Amino acid sequence: MSVDKNTFRKEAKLHRARIDASDPDEDPDMACAHFFKSINPSKDQIVAVYWPADNEFDIRPIIDRLLDEGIQCALPVMQDGSRILRFAVWDSQIVLDAGPYGIMQPRIDENTKWTEPDIICVPLLAFDRKGYRIGYGGGFYDATLSALSSAKQIVSVGVCFAKQAVLFNLPVETHDQKLDWVITPQNAHRF
Repeated sequence: MSVDKNTFRKEAKLHRARIDASDPDEDPDMACAHFFKSINPSKDQIVAVYWPADNEFDIRPIIDRLLDEGIQCALPVMQDGSRILRFAVWDSQIVLDAGPYGIMQPRIDENTKWTEPDIICVPLLAFDRKGYRIGYGGGFYDATLSALSSAKQIVSVGVCFAKQAVLFNLPVETHDQKLDWVITPQNAHRF
């Protein structure tokens, strides 16, 4: 990881912390509308979502609508010693527990159903006009997208505030995975 990327990550975190989530131009319901109009998931697809933490964009309206429409959702679960995330089927009846880094994930027990999603919603700190993102630096989503896309066709979707867009190209390393889409309350960006 380059110093430049770490600098971008630090600045992107500071910038995101200053975004007013109550700004009407950053309404999660507008992002939800863009998601369903552009991605248009079907009932035979599995959509991996994430539970928002800290000042991440709130994708719960997307999660609620997916579940209301009978579309199966899954949440990521970190595995010991691996950067590749596993996905556990989740609905509102399944209890969430704090996992590594305090990220909420389904309680894992003998009833856990594991799955490989078709559409993966990806958190991010910033994105550029080419579809690259700055994540948190652990490489979990890059490793996961790489592994899943080598096994099946997937669609990767960043979901974030419109103000997380940058007007310059982000630094990219060989392991960085380009997103297929970024959905914001203002627009659906296809790459």
